[in-house]
Amino acid sequence: MMNLIELIQTALQNSLVCVKGLGAIGVLAYILIYNLATVLFIPGSLLTLGGGAIYGVVWGSIYVFIAATLGATLAFLIGRYVAQDWVSKKIERNVTFKAIAAAVAQDGFKIVLLTRLSPIFPFTLLNYAFGVTQVSIRDYILGSIGMVPGTILYVYLGSLAGDLTALSAKQPLSAEAQTAQWVIRILGFIATIAVTLYITRIAKKALAESVSGKTVDVPPND
Repeated sequence: MMNLIELIQTALQNSLVCVKGLGAIGVLAYILIYNLATVLFIPGSLLTLGGGAIYGVVWGSIYVFIAATLGATLAFLIGRYVAQDWVSKKIERNVTFKAIAAAVAQDGFKIVLLTRLSPIFPFTLLNYAFGVTQVSIRDYILGSIGMVPGTILYVYLGSLAGDLTALSAKQPLSAEAQTAQWVIRILGFIATIAVTLYITRIAKKALAESVSGKTVDVPPND
């Protein structure tokens, strides 16, 4: 018997086959499926690869970015206006998310951008977690451009498969694909360091304010 993960992957792969057969209407169906997966905490890597296999690198990247941004925004709104208590309980013991919540109060756009670039922050949970922070919807959406490098890479890898049935199988990477993969890894590593240092800086400033009992103005970030 297949486990839950295998069942989900099979269902997603079957849905991609259906989307491919729908032509132009399939784009809307693809975006809807991607949104649903995002809201339901289902990783979108297979759907992103599928976007490349169906639509190619250019249009696949555009459709995936639109779908991922809409899905992330929908989850954000649910977290903020519908399920705030549930989300708060989910992340209340997570030190990382607490630090992020404090950091976005100072510079929401920068934190959202860096966490989107960094691979260590789970995409689906992060969408809901940002909903219970002070980040504005504008900064949240604009910060989504941090998803672009990873989106293009996965779409490109999906386009190499060419066939939807080959997505779940491990394919040998070309030299160009390996180079792109390393570039994204390095970019993600740099973003991880940057967001960690920035959050640490804000935490230290907050501690200093607490100890001194004085309000310290946070200098503007260039």
